[in-house]
Amino acid sequence: MNDMRHVTDEMRLKLAVQKSGRLTEPSLDLLARCGLKLSRGKDQLVGFGENMPVDVLFVRDDDIPDLVQEDVCDLGLVGLNVLEEKRLELTSRGHSARFQPVRTLDFGRCRLSLAVPEGTSYDGARSLRGRRVATTYPFLLEKYLHERDIAAEIVRLSGAVEIAPRLGRADLICDLVSTGSTLQANHLREVETVLESHAVLIRTPLDLPPAKDEWVQRLLMRIDGVQQLRE
Repeated sequence: MNDMRHVTDEMRLKLAVQKSGRLTEPSLDLLARCGLKLSRGKDQLVGFGENMPVDVLFVRDDDIPDLVQEDVCDLGLVGLNVLEEKRLELTSRGHSARFQPVRTLDFGRCRLSLAVPEGTSYDGARSLRGRRVATTYPFLLEKYLHERDIAAEIVRLSGAVEIAPRLGRADLICDLVSTGSTLQANHLREVETVLESHAVLIRTPLDLPPAKDEWVQRLLMRIDGVQQLRE
């Protein structure tokens, strides 16, 4: 592809990815397989696309929906768990989610699950009544409980959810599970799945200039091609 250094900032796509976490490497691998040659110095928060008019912003995953919602970024690679939590949060505030999912991606698979301490009896969702549930996903958990007409106390935490029962802050937890090793290490047992998650690509609701939109379509075609080869 041609050298893209002459393309003005206004005409370059801005794509947000997780700065550090389980989606970072798979996201960068996908972009590399799409042909993007990224120039990025150590600890830099922006990577410059040398052969495509695409700049990659490295941010907290929780910020990605907001950056696309507010038209700061044109595209974002984010987990469905983060996206749906943000959608419910916006709805609770009387706002609409304006970001648009455009592709389901084949990586980042995990699940948001309920887990109880080992040795704790569990007899279905009704066992949650009157219990304290620690989570960093209060809106998804609230939706799950509401749909089942269950009254439980949601304990909002910013991290280290898995140790909440041992600290006496909660009776059980609602947290992301990939392999289950973290639960085992903290003597917890997975009992219910709240949400099956995977990575998704979202885009701004704005109508982009034709030149930028053309590159969005090219990128989508390349993503489709990469995923078809991996099936």
